[in-house]
Amino acid sequence: MMIDRLGGIDPLKNTQSTHKAHRASGSAPTDSISVSAEAKERAEAYFAMEAVNSAADVRSDRVAAVMEKIKDPAYIDQAVVDIVADRLMDVFGL
Repeated sequence: MMIDRLGGIDPLKNTQSTHKAHRASGSAPTDSISVSAEAKERAEAYFAMEAVNSAADVRSDRVAAVMEKIKDPAYIDQAVVDIVADRLMDVFGL
């Protein structure tokens, strides 16, 4: 039985005779993506839900108490309006 070698006698000859790939002339194309309007809306909704979930819980007992106070016409006077306005300005950094 006789086995012939598939390559030449010198194993380095096969690796030295390989040809290098030629680069295409011109500029390479750049990668880009486009985001649909639906994806943008979903991202905004996701971040809004994250903000809501990370916010402090609403104290319904305090909200109910304030709603009862507001129903009384004598409660809302200029002093209360000034206090609320000052607190809102503090919240918004004005």
